[in-house]
Amino acid sequence: MRENERVTSATRQPEPPAALAPPRLIATDLDGTLLRDDQSVSPRTVAALAAAEEAGIEVFFVTGRPARWMDIVSEHVHGHGLAICGNGAAVVDLHDGPGAHRFVTVRDLARDNALHVVQVLREAAPGTVYAVEQTYGFHQEPDYPKLHMEVPDHLLPAEEILAAQGPAAAEPVLKILAYHPDLDPDGFLTTARLAVGEHANVTRSSPSALLEISGPGVSKASTLALCCAERGISHEEVVAFGDMPNDVEMLTWAGRSYAMGNAHPDVVAAASGRTVANNDDGVAIVIEQMLAEWL
Repeated sequence: MRENERVTSATRQPEPPAALAPPRLIATDLDGTLLRDDQSVSPRTVAALAAAEEAGIEVFFVTGRPARWMDIVSEHVHGHGLAICGNGAAVVDLHDGPGAHRFVTVRDLARDNALHVVQVLREAAPGTVYAVEQTYGFHQEPDYPKLHMEVPDHLLPAEEILAAQGPAAAEPVLKILAYHPDLDPDGFLTTARLAVGEHANVTRSSPSALLEISGPGVSKASTLALCCAERGISHEEVVAFGDMPNDVEMLTWAGRSYAMGNAHPDVVAAASGRTVANNDDGVAIVIEQMLAEWL
């Protein structure tokens, strides 16, 4: 798989249902989509995923989460499938179970680009604070709030974290997290996209003003498209689920896509269909209907 490849078809509009081929791959977001709000996967959802795989349909988890946060998912779903993590920055094999995930592909954010993003966003949105995700490390600035599960490896300014001789300098940077304590989340996203331009891909999946910044052309959609191309699967054969702006490109690219009942308005506009909320097993309901329809 080639790194940082752009997939312009990620902006293609879904085809009408009548033109769709039988599904060969299910791509689902996790938080707010497959997972309930208590971070559990319901027995109904576990059964639906297992039935899909038994029918020969691959299951991909496509998430903004880092790979080290995937153990909870592999525990719940017994190691089904692959995970696209960090909004497309890494592909991880979960089949060996909790604690044994394996990186298949890494699409990193070059440090020069990362430093440029930090600089221009500090100027465009004063008060922005940063954290940095790497394949195995997590670092943050001293003023970055406690938003995540773990204690950071280092508390340093982003410029020092990303410097050529910074901590874990040999380890790829997967994404930057940029947080602003006061700005409207959607307004912050617009500001950042205008400031960053083509130096990186900027999206968000949090209800707060927390942005996720990956390499140019790196998104859930582009990495999913590359994975599908390796398997000879066309976008028409993909069914996707999501709830937040970082899912929009994936939902637009997939042949059939569903916004959750709890989805952001941009997601509802992008998807070709809609299901009920994550807490009501919206993904499982669609998979059950799909298997009854196609198989």
